[in-house]
Amino acid sequence: MNSKITSTFCGRVNRRGFMSGLGMGFGSLAAGSLLMDDGIVRATSPADQAAGLGANSKPQARAKNVIWVFLSGGVSHLETFDPKPLLNKFAGKTYDETGLSNPQKLPIYLERSRSGVGFDREVISKIMPLQIGYQRRGQSGIEVSDWLPHLGSVVDDLCIVRSMYTTDNDHNAEFQFHTGRHSLDEQQPTIGSWISYGLGSINENLPRFVFLGQYKDTRVKRNFDANYLGPAHAGIELSLDPSNPLPFGRRTGGVTAHEQKEQFALIDAWNRATAQKHPDDDQLQARMKAYELAYRMQMSAPEVLDLASETAETQQLYGMNNPATELYGKRLLTARRLAERGVRFSLVYLSDYGEWDSHSNIKELHARSCGRVDKPLAGLIKDLKQRGMLQDTLVVCATEFGRTPALEVTSLNKAGTGRDHHPHGFTIWMAGGGVKAGYVHGATDELGFHAAEQPHYVTDIHATTLKLLGLDARQLALPTRKRLELDYGQPIDDILA
Repeated sequence: MNSKITSTFCGRVNRRGFMSGLGMGFGSLAAGSLLMDDGIVRATSPADQAAGLGANSKPQARAKNVIWVFLSGGVSHLETFDPKPLLNKFAGKTYDETGLSNPQKLPIYLERSRSGVGFDREVISKIMPLQIGYQRRGQSGIEVSDWLPHLGSVVDDLCIVRSMYTTDNDHNAEFQFHTGRHSLDEQQPTIGSWISYGLGSINENLPRFVFLGQYKDTRVKRNFDANYLGPAHAGIELSLDPSNPLPFGRRTGGVTAHEQKEQFALIDAWNRATAQKHPDDDQLQARMKAYELAYRMQMSAPEVLDLASETAETQQLYGMNNPATELYGKRLLTARRLAERGVRFSLVYLSDYGEWDSHSNIKELHARSCGRVDKPLAGLIKDLKQRGMLQDTLVVCATEFGRTPALEVTSLNKAGTGRDHHPHGFTIWMAGGGVKAGYVHGATDELGFHAAEQPHYVTDIHATTLKLLGLDARQLALPTRKRLELDYGQPIDDILA
């Protein structure tokens, strides 16, 4: 390319500077750029085509989109959806002193635990009583913590899985829930990226995989990374600011929409000329699509993010009239508006990074965090239901692991007011999208230690989600990438309506 052309200004922006400024972000910005014109599930996904499979080999779709909510740090299942009254009875006793089988001496204790930080966490065994009461709620009579009265009011719409486990005993378990892989193993694409890979888009002006949160909420972008699927399937971080919805591709002061359109057109022409010389450059192809999507989103995203257009009643339903719940209410209301307009997968963070990691002072910290998410989450369920969207929108609310039944008193933490990380058994819940309502699946043991009845590794939630979307996890694979059996998971058929 002529050096004079390379240094030419496009409107008011120098091409070289413009490309440099945007280059760091457009790899992930391209998540939704490979859009389908028909706006429905593909007749065959790329994985199907590679395997020679047609549409008839796929499970029937019950859901159109997913709102995947994540609570970072490790929510105590014991003080939310899996209360164990024996913890009060045996408070202050060790596991050996209860007369029950010591859960730390069972073979499964070591089979499901793998240190990702180079050392094993200290073994603690003095039982801590429940820090909050609970009630049987709804017609289903499911036990729900007194910290979650709003979610308790919609428990008849929830499907609660009390038998989850994971294998990382440190906070890389957060990334493990999204990818299915332990931090010591080869990383994999996230569940959102697999859905992007396997499905088309209903709205070509919006991405199919959106991240609603902030970079600091996740510490690294591994939670919405496409890995070897390529940048076209990574998540797009979407701001709640209608005037600046994207972290990249924004119009600088004084640049009109028409000027920006001309800038993108000229850069696109340059990129296409380069692409002819390098047809196998996936990064370049993704960037070209990103420019197109960025411009379309400048036009469409402000309308999606205009929460002021919602009624006062709806805003209050999500807790937007309360500073404690306002931010999370906005994120969930935005997720509903995105689902309404065809976005396939919204990853919504309802926590600061590690917020639920209550090694000490769990009573105060968990009470505060529950208060921040309880009303917005219940509001989402109520809103989807009254709009007729809950039947084809799957809501998944997850965390990285639970908290120990034992009181954490260790050499590093002598306070004795919290619970440690607990990957051996914890709870997640789902709603809508084809799962049973007012239903509990699986169980931990009497003390809430091990996932004892119908245990499920995290990829079983992935496989279930994919099946509800009409995808078969085993067909989502690249011929050049071998996946482990664990990666595919098994759909939890018992929870399907």
